[in-house]
Amino acid sequence: MTIIEVKNLSKTYEYYKKQAGLWNSVKSLFHREKLFTDAVKNINFTINEGELVGFLGPNGAGKTTTLKMLSGIIYPSRGEASVLGFTPWKRQPIFQKQFALVMGQKNQLWWDLPAMESFILNKEIYEVPDKQFKTTLDELSRLLEIKEILEIPVRKLSLGQRMKCELAAALLHSPKVLFLDEPTIGLDVVSQKNIREFLKKYNKQTKTTIILTSHYMEDVEALCERVVIINHGSLIYDGALSKLMDRYVDQKMLEITFTEDIAKTTLEQLGTIAEFTPQRVLLEVPKQKTKEVAIKVLSNLPVDDILINEVPIDEVIRKIFTASKTL
Repeated sequence: MTIIEVKNLSKTYEYYKKQAGLWNSVKSLFHREKLFTDAVKNINFTINEGELVGFLGPNGAGKTTTLKMLSGIIYPSRGEASVLGFTPWKRQPIFQKQFALVMGQKNQLWWDLPAMESFILNKEIYEVPDKQFKTTLDELSRLLEIKEILEIPVRKLSLGQRMKCELAAALLHSPKVLFLDEPTIGLDVVSQKNIREFLKKYNKQTKTTIILTSHYMEDVEALCERVVIINHGSLIYDGALSKLMDRYVDQKMLEITFTEDIAKTTLEQLGTIAEFTPQRVLLEVPKQKTKEVAIKVLSNLPVDDILINEVPIDEVIRKIFTASKTL
């Protein structure tokens, strides 16, 4: 069942050119040059019920703009979008009760009040019945491990604790669609891991459709089987993360440690050296030659250990952004 459908969705912002200097400021009172920038350009995709999709792109690619259009915060310049059968920017109350948007850099909780106060306010806004509110809150408190901090003012919580409470606030009305914009930004590795584990478990249990944007590739790799990638406002890839890796990566990484010092020149003929010390090397080799190179190393050099790894996903995504080409 299709939950989100996007057709030729575009957003163009207009602004005025402003040159420096007092005289230019005076001239701008009478004449200003209007300019346009395309934040999102004719993107198309569909997302089915229960999917957890990674929405990737560099800063300024149009990710947040797209999420804001899909949640009805801003109007598109052109194109169509359907979320749960509704047009988001019509902002119908029945639609607004069925989705949630969490932005890692913006708070929805009242800063000086305990999180519980914000939860109660959300309960009234979304008209959640008392019994459902208690059941949902108990379950979220258990999954997120926040029961002990609900009565503490938000300003006294750690960043990780606040983000857990932000997620709980967004999920109290049991939305069918969840938009997550950088939910782990600024968190330490332990908090990031906890948030990832919660999202994975929650998605599996509730079949909530989730779109996730993140610059932490660990989030994407741990949670998303499918990714949608945009750059400069245009969609450049939509498909399985595994196929992206297979299609774009033609190399593997050999991490080799030695029992004695090895000269760098001895290793240069085997592949591209990414890192080197006399007793350790990180070697980049073509996929089809991986086995051949490994056999050569084991046969001719004093190897202590050898590991064969895929190229890190963040490196793959970085190369795609740099290339800026349609896959």
